[in-house]
Amino acid sequence: MISPAVGTMSSTSLLRPSFRSRARTLGLASVVALSALTTAPAAAQGLRPEVGKPLQAASELLKAGKAREALAKVREAEAVGGITAAERNTIDGMKAAAAQRAGDLPTAIQALEAMAGRASGAQLGQYAEQLASAYAQQRNNAKASEWLQKAVAAGNTGPSIKQLQQYLQSSSGDFAAIARDAGAAVAAAEAAGRRPDEGDLLRLADAQNKTGNSNGYVLTLEKLLLNYPKKEYWSAFLGRLPRKSGFSPRYELDVMRLRLASGTLSKTEEFMEMAQLSLQAGLPHEAKRIVDQGYKAGVLGTGAEAARHQRLRDLADKQAGEAAAAIARQTAEATTEKEGDGLVKVGYAMVSAGEVEKGLALIQQGLAKGQLKRPDEARLRLGMAQLQSAKTRAQAAQTLRGVKGTDGAADIARLWIIAPQ
Repeated sequence: MISPAVGTMSSTSLLRPSFRSRARTLGLASVVALSALTTAPAAAQGLRPEVGKPLQAASELLKAGKAREALAKVREAEAVGGITAAERNTIDGMKAAAAQRAGDLPTAIQALEAMAGRASGAQLGQYAEQLASAYAQQRNNAKASEWLQKAVAAGNTGPSIKQLQQYLQSSSGDFAAIARDAGAAVAAAEAAGRRPDEGDLLRLADAQNKTGNSNGYVLTLEKLLLNYPKKEYWSAFLGRLPRKSGFSPRYELDVMRLRLASGTLSKTEEFMEMAQLSLQAGLPHEAKRIVDQGYKAGVLGTGAEAARHQRLRDLADKQAGEAAAAIARQTAEATTEKEGDGLVKVGYAMVSAGEVEKGLALIQQGLAKGQLKRPDEARLRLGMAQLQSAKTRAQAAQTLRGVKGTDGAADIARLWIIAPQ
């Protein structure tokens, strides 16, 4: 049996930091002020020299990465008497930028709120987003949500707003709402014929796992894998698949084949178990390849169990050497049977032994004979065999898509369509 712990990965570890880290990145509230200060004289901006000079120095210090020194220069400008409206705006913008970079969030928030109070339209939307980010950094989700709503009301609905919404929603712990919103986004993308956003799928998987929706979680993991076939998604999904409701233990070896193909089979005991399952299935050539690969990877043939590994290797070599006579005998027997199962089995054994074209022909004869106990499993073997031949590889995806059922055959078939070859 495959251990449930093998290849599993928590949904939290799947989550990328994209929306989690969004609240740590406060956009500079004074982008316009900064660019103006570096490209135009202070007088052209309506700034008196005694105000413009320290602000210009603050801009240069910020460029040099000296945020605290820049903030001191901003305060120097602010201390000048009779500050005008134009000067106030520029001072607050530079103060927000310098304070944010210096890690002085209260000062940044004070400056941003002052600017937001004087702004409207798109500018208000920008400041409101930055305030939402700043409050989120302080873990003040109530104020962050308040300013986020103001940003949206002002017409700011860009990707960064969506990321921040996702972060705040996740921080709230309302996983039912997260599942609902992320699920709606995934469904809308699928209905429009688009690939769902990876972030939406990750949020949905995490929320489903947190709310105990195991079937939904596995389905979303599969969507992640089918749309973004990354190694970590292979590991997470294949670790869960054997525990899927209705999944038959007959496909344990198939799961391990996919783990081997996807590079997520790595432990000594996994190679040993897979080789033993192949021998039990009457596929000694496959067992020999697995053992050889384990030796090549350095996970077999070393340590306290090295002698045991060698015994398994010797057994696989011995049975592989005897396989030709066994296959000939099994082919003769299967040909006389009314059911096609025997031909499918011996045909796949022949494919495993490297006789791909002959094996394919036997599998097809078995399917044509009919009266199969498990027709979907037989079609799965045909599709897997077709993948091994350059002549039939193009037909394999169509064959595999035709595999149905709820016992695991269809799951395995879908995965072979995207598996590394």
